Amino acid sequence: MLREELKDFLADKADDMKAEDIVILDVKDKSSVTDFMVICTGTSKRHVSSIAGHVASEVKKVGLDPLGMEGESDGEWVVLDMGDAMLHVLQEEHRSLYQLEKLWG
Repeated sequence: MLREELKDFLADKADDMKAEDIVILDVKDKSSVTDFMVICTGTSKRHVSSIAGHVASEVKKVGLDPLGMEGESDGEWVVLDMGDAMLHVLQEEHRSLYQLEKLWG
């Protein structure tokens, strides 16, 4: 799967789980770690964990292996690292606090 397809795939699968305010940031000129960040909001700890779990499951179904996933047990901010793209699923209070769009946008 190409980078462009991967970021769209992550956003689409997050949308399947009713993630809110999905934003895709192109950070390839700002980050040596990844090319794209997909950022979205979940409405509760369970919702955040469910979104991230669903996306991780869906990427595995198409033959991709996540490099890692952190934060799923807390459910406040989960990061799914796919190498070329990263998915950040946050509760609204964490998203407002860390302002990833402002930091990386």
